[in-house]
Amino acid sequence: MAYDRYVAICNPVRYKTIMNEAVCIRMTAGCWGIGLMDPIPHIILISRLSFCGSHTINHFFCDPDALMKLSCTSTIETLTYTFGLLIIGMPFMLIITSYINTISDILKIQSVEGQRKAFSTCACHIIVIILFCGSLSSTYIRPTTSHSEKEGTVLSLLYVLLTPMCNPIIYTLKNKDFKNSIRKKNKNEC
Repeated sequence: MAYDRYVAICNPVRYKTIMNEAVCIRMTAGCWGIGLMDPIPHIILISRLSFCGSHTINHFFCDPDALMKLSCTSTIETLTYTFGLLIIGMPFMLIITSYINTISDILKIQSVEGQRKAFSTCACHIIVIILFCGSLSSTYIRPTTSHSEKEGTVLSLLYVLLTPMCNPIIYTLKNKDFKNSIRKKNKNEC
């Protein structure tokens, strides 16, 4: 999405050439591939844990963080955080780099209206990315002893429920047809 915005704003004339169907398919396949491969190290590491005490997971789902709290083993925790930094940090840095380049090009636009329109195109996605990556980082990239179980559960709700619910709302509000129908409805009510 960040690359799409970058190309749309920085190379609008070449957009259809750069963001062709093959590129979109490769980018989608890459995201799906990484998404499918991401849990494999967690599954392998968690399957090797030994559990002591209570076997009740105090969470909405079988979260790796909640499982590590039940485990007697702490050596896997470091490996999980390192892997978490890679899985969360690398895409976040790529997205931020893309948006830094995009924003530097937006600032070169002469008209204030053009800048406003370009910023509004990016702002929604940046907010969702910060919300998603921030809650993921707060949940997984810190020692399990530094936060309570309730705090982890609330943070997991942010990235599991809130972020996916925000996307349709945000992009619907940007839709011209939706805005026009709301305006018509408001005029009819007045």
